[in-house]
Amino acid sequence: MTSADAFRWGAAGAGGVAVVVIALAAVWAVRGILVLVLVALFAAVSLDPAVRWLVRHHVRRPYAVVIILVATLALIGVLLAGIGPPLVRQAGQLSTDLPGYIDDLDERSRAFRELSARYGLGDRLNELAATVPEKVGTSLLSLFRTFLGVLAAALTVLVLALYFLADMPRLRRRVQLLAPDRHRERTRRIVDVVVDKVGSYMIGNLLISLIAGVVAYVGLLVLDIPFALPLALIVAVTDLIPLVGATLGTAVCGIVAAIAAGLWPAAVGIVVWLLIYQQIENYVIVPKVMKQSLDMPALEVLLASLLGAGLLGLVGALMAIPLAATFRAIRAELRTPLPPEHPPVAAHDSEAGPAGTH
Repeated sequence: MTSADAFRWGAAGAGGVAVVVIALAAVWAVRGILVLVLVALFAAVSLDPAVRWLVRHHVRRPYAVVIILVATLALIGVLLAGIGPPLVRQAGQLSTDLPGYIDDLDERSRAFRELSARYGLGDRLNELAATVPEKVGTSLLSLFRTFLGVLAAALTVLVLALYFLADMPRLRRRVQLLAPDRHRERTRRIVDVVVDKVGSYMIGNLLISLIAGVVAYVGLLVLDIPFALPLALIVAVTDLIPLVGATLGTAVCGIVAAIAAGLWPAAVGIVVWLLIYQQIENYVIVPKVMKQSLDMPALEVLLASLLGAGLLGLVGALMAIPLAATFRAIRAELRTPLPPEHPPVAAHDSEAGPAGTH
């Protein structure tokens, strides 16, 4: 190899590295937008089974998309109007009344007095609780800015999800067209699995979380535990987290109940109530609601959730599991040998025929 050839090879390698670095820098610069696009795509895939159900019942896809979006927004609006004011009121009471409940623990609980005297537990809890109103009061401007940012992101996701939902059949066909003729049928099966399983998982997970929140709220009311609504909301949100979320929500309810209403029967009762519900959820509700979802080993679920949470927080933890299930489906499909002669699948980028049929 001459020095001129070596120079050309070196220049080509350096140029390739530079292109990769520039591409990665560009992706990093627009990572926020890419995250919103990914969230919108997941929202569209999650709502697509409901849209296709309407299409199968002779509703044209554009109208079906509008019906599902309006119904979703109406449901969110009703929930916010119904639980918003009491939630804000009880959350405020939780931040202001918690120090007083901690102060009273010395008189109400002998065990707490002993722990407080030995380890200074009461002082530490008082310090933590006393900082809550101060932090809430000093960060109102920051919270308002965060609210505006979340509102703008939600509107962006809503608009993108609308476009994705309306164009979902064409998107699926275009993904199929990217594959060579011999692999188009396999690609179609992979896309069908991804859309169907991811959609059923997301909808099922939200439904199970809603059930967990309602069950927790009923138990908190029956046991006369203060701050029932915010605690039930915490249970519903944490229940979205696989494997450890339900235990986390139970622990929060038990601690707050012990501080605000006493160890017996409030704290013990709500913990037992939620533990019983967790068994019913794991062995009755989840198998029925999530029967269409992809099965994954518990270790893979935990690792996927941790990685997703580390990257994107709660949203990342929710999206990580269907993404991991998607990779499993693709891997299983790729291991299946193709027949000797696999006829190409005709995929047209036209809107001929009834919209939304697959």
